[in-house]
Amino acid sequence: MREYRNFVKDVVKDSNESSLYLEAALEEYEHDGNLSAFLKAIRTVVDAQGGMTILAEKTELNRQHLYRSLSETGNPTIRTLNAVLLALGLKLSIQKAS
Repeated sequence: MREYRNFVKDVVKDSNESSLYLEAALEEYEHDGNLSAFLKAIRTVVDAQGGMTILAEKTELNRQHLYRSLSETGNPTIRTLNAVLLALGLKLSIQKAS
């Protein structure tokens, strides 16, 4: 039986699916405040789309910095988060809270 994370990685190789996946992960974060889970979702998409080395090249950020920022205990700056999302073909946006 395939491991769940490997299944998710296969799905989020598609940019539309990765967008929906991270949107859901962000909504969960907004609900429960579990930053670690949100960062793990980002790392899953990064792994599916080539890994940290490729992300570092695309963002022009240090690979070790990215590992630390996206780790379970990470706390990425908005600049880092924006660079990561742009490299994944996504972007930050602001919406009125309902």
